[in-house]
Amino acid sequence: MYKLTLKLSGIILPLSASLFTMSAMPTFAATCEYRVQNEWNNGFVASIRITNDTTSTISDWDVNWVYSGEDRITNDWSTKLSGNNPYTALPESYNAIIEPGHSIEFGFQGTKNSDPAESPVISGSVCEPVDPPEPPEPSEGVFRVNGSGKITKNDEVLPVRCGAWFGLEGRHEPSDDANNPGGAPMELFIGNTFWANGGQGTGRTIQQTIDEIKAQGVNVIRLPIVPQTLEADNPQGIPDVFKNHPSVLSENSRQALEDFIVLADKNDLNLIIDIHSCSNYVGWRAGRLDAIPPYTDADREEYDFTREDYACSDAGPGVTVHEYNEDRWLENLREIASLSDKLGVGNILGIDIFNEPWDYTWDEWKSLAESAYQEIDKVNSDILIVVEGVAAKKSDGTPVPHGNEESNPNWGENFYGQADNPLNIPKERLVLSPHIYGPSVFVQRQFMDESQERCNGLEGDAAGDEQCNILIDTEKLVNGWEEHFGYLRDEGFAIVIGEFGGNMDWPAGTAPIRDQKRWKHIAPGIDEDWQNVAVDYMVEHEIEACYWAINPESGDAAGWYGHEYDPVSNTEGWGQWNVFDTRKTDLLNRLWGNK
Repeated sequence: MYKLTLKLSGIILPLSASLFTMSAMPTFAATCEYRVQNEWNNGFVASIRITNDTTSTISDWDVNWVYSGEDRITNDWSTKLSGNNPYTALPESYNAIIEPGHSIEFGFQGTKNSDPAESPVISGSVCEPVDPPEPPEPSEGVFRVNGSGKITKNDEVLPVRCGAWFGLEGRHEPSDDANNPGGAPMELFIGNTFWANGGQGTGRTIQQTIDEIKAQGVNVIRLPIVPQTLEADNPQGIPDVFKNHPSVLSENSRQALEDFIVLADKNDLNLIIDIHSCSNYVGWRAGRLDAIPPYTDADREEYDFTREDYACSDAGPGVTVHEYNEDRWLENLREIASLSDKLGVGNILGIDIFNEPWDYTWDEWKSLAESAYQEIDKVNSDILIVVEGVAAKKSDGTPVPHGNEESNPNWGENFYGQADNPLNIPKERLVLSPHIYGPSVFVQRQFMDESQERCNGLEGDAAGDEQCNILIDTEKLVNGWEEHFGYLRDEGFAIVIGEFGGNMDWPAGTAPIRDQKRWKHIAPGIDEDWQNVAVDYMVEHEIEACYWAINPESGDAAGWYGHEYDPVSNTEGWGQWNVFDTRKTDLLNRLWGNK
């Protein structure tokens, strides 16, 4: 990577900022960086990033460069490119303006006859010297829970207006993927895939998305990761397996995590970092640190993403083990807690210590959570410990008390055991974070129509196969939530629902084909009804929440952004975002008190 930092007598010198710092040198209207992102025998992909380092808006820009050898450009994206060595790049309409502290990036593919690909000197009026800006104030972030159960930052109440932005915890590649069959790449979804618009990309960037969600009111992001995200050299965390367009590729998943934390801090976005699984391959189904198959989706039809051949502890022949245990987990928690100091940021609100630990009893999980608090506190006493609940039973069938048997808690929802065996974690440092979902994620038995006797006690696929009706019974839902976690809000605990949301059009629209077939007797909109009941309950009880999810690639819950993808008519639209779903915008505005 080369960075333009000096211009003398018309000669522009590329200097690496990582080698030394020259405090007396002039600063520039923008930092212009040329980066070779990938190369092969006779070709390369490169990009140029322009970062506005000033306090003034850049309203236009141009960049120029020339290759001294035989490197030449064959196609480009996110710019208007002219010339044939030398080259001149001008902006498209959507990236001509660069706000202070923001960046734009454009890219190109080319041919070469030498190794490595050349990194030329770049110039242009946007890179001219300007008066240096005032240094920014160092970030501060001391997070606590006050006596009313509200989260504070530096002693000021921080309303939690939160959405999840996933991808760094890994996704599941199809078994017939041309480049990475059956893989689990860890890449933040950006809505800009490499095949979009005939290979030109959509132009969407992380900064654009941050600007858009902040304009809607978001001030907290729940960011799922896995242990492998922290490994800079993990083979599922490098550009070779990523789906994002070359213009927005990260160097690796660890760097993407750190870059996102820093960018969020610059944009006054606070983060809850969530250890989402013991392995990027096992994913959401884990339930415990040392998860092994069989998993809950082992027999799901028309589904290519079962992970019966991966585990987090010894599971016998033919199973790949990504070993995980309490010691490694605590090490990861300490490492995440250290990022505030390492990166010089004050926006890490808390660590969600493990996602949906449904395969533990309350007593087992309580002991682990208390150990997590002790280790995090040794490293960073400024952040909060976010603890999810358990479920109704373990994978071996062991029942877990949760109150009324007719109300089945979602994975992570059950804090019934906290009443008699409370967590030994200071209340001012603790956030309780249940997960709740409606029928688009899983059809629970409390959704059954009691007038259909054959459906009593059924749930999931069995209920669909019996053509059971679905009813959203407000009283039944509220009674369950109160028993599982709501009573703790009355005791002054901070409660932030870690995940809620769903597909407003289920079982139609972008719902999986198997759901569209099994539940076609249900009119679309039933999950929207559930989401409205959930928000009414949260508003009444002053419970805050993180919406799953900001991005739309969730197969069962969809997202706040719309999706070009349709499982029937537009499978090539996967990973390309549309505008916000106004129904979800209205829902979140009501939750946040904006309407």
